[in-house]
Amino acid sequence: MVDIMVEDTITDRDNVLFEAGIKLGALYHQFTGSPVNLRTVESLEAAIAQSISVQPCVENITVSIDRDVLGSKLNDEFGYCELEGRMLNVQIDARYGSAKVHVSMEFNKELDYPLMKIDKID
Repeated sequence: MVDIMVEDTITDRDNVLFEAGIKLGALYHQFTGSPVNLRTVESLEAAIAQSISVQPCVENITVSIDRDVLGSKLNDEFGYCELEGRMLNVQIDARYGSAKVHVSMEFNKELDYPLMKIDKID
């Protein structure tokens, strides 16, 4: 049997795309379900960004939580809700060796899904 996944064929581009995807998936699964309200939303955005920014390969990250969706989900009695994927808009620039990518996560209404995608490869 021939091993077609020879280490020499794995590029910096492959590695940075893998790393960027891991960052988005980890962010989604780590932070969805976090309690949030309109008073704490900025600190949650900052906490998410700071948490992911310390990981390898991350050059820049921005996190935005949709205030309109958040406001519509607030519990009347307790005044908070849980962070949902549909509320997140995330942009990450990642670099590995000579390769750089820009990836994002944004709610896609047509798919009814928080879509993670590659936006640009340098």
